[in-house]
Amino acid sequence: MSELTLKAPNYGNWVGSKFIYIPGIMGLAFLGLAFFFPALVVLAGLFLLLAAYFIYARYLFAPQGENVQGQIRGLLLEHLNWDGAGQALDIGCGNAPLTIELAKKYPRAAFIGIDCWSKGWDYSQSACERNARAEGVDQRVTFHQASASNLPFPDESFDLVVSNLVFHMVADTADKRTVLREALRVVKKDGVFAFQDLFLVEQMYGQMDDLLETMRTWGISQVEFIETRKASFIPAALKLPFMAGTIGMLVGKK
Repeated sequence: MSELTLKAPNYGNWVGSKFIYIPGIMGLAFLGLAFFFPALVVLAGLFLLLAAYFIYARYLFAPQGENVQGQIRGLLLEHLNWDGAGQALDIGCGNAPLTIELAKKYPRAAFIGIDCWSKGWDYSQSACERNARAEGVDQRVTFHQASASNLPFPDESFDLVVSNLVFHMVADTADKRTVLREALRVVKKDGVFAFQDLFLVEQMYGQMDDLLETMRTWGISQVEFIETRKASFIPAALKLPFMAGTIGMLVGKK
């Protein structure tokens, strides 16, 4: 077996290392300056406390820790009502954990993962391809660079379309409902979808009842909203608004 096959997959962590080392460095810098300006010890403490929080959050999300990010993906998988046949799309695949889990669960289907793989994250197309090889699904999974706001596929191309905590990160479109509608555009008639995002942030998506009604005017026959944030496996430390406290899921059928 090749070295790439033997290498364990690396799916990354939603808490990037920059969230730890930037406040950590700032805290230490202010702590040093506090020898000359004692009042700065307050700022030092705040930055060091923030770094400590993100260290803990990273542990909670990590597979080697409490694996909360894996359980959040698992909740999406649990709510899929799909027969597993046909073509599927994962929008914003990152390092492809969801794409690969789907490929393993549905061996009769073919999968495409797309992402812009921006420099702000430790994700890449090459990492996706390595992970697919390591998990033995590379023959049924392909990856392409693309924006979620302008998917390079015709209308009604896929039997299943999923996305996990991506829409709010799409930088080239301010209106996140537009990103949602673009994702639904490529779902086949009678195809299914499952999207998880910060749907409880009203500044992005508005009132949920209004969003659901708007989706029906787009030709969606069935849609249900599930509050991921209430899941029992999400610890209180992660239920802050800037972490997992506004996550919800839209699942349904076109």
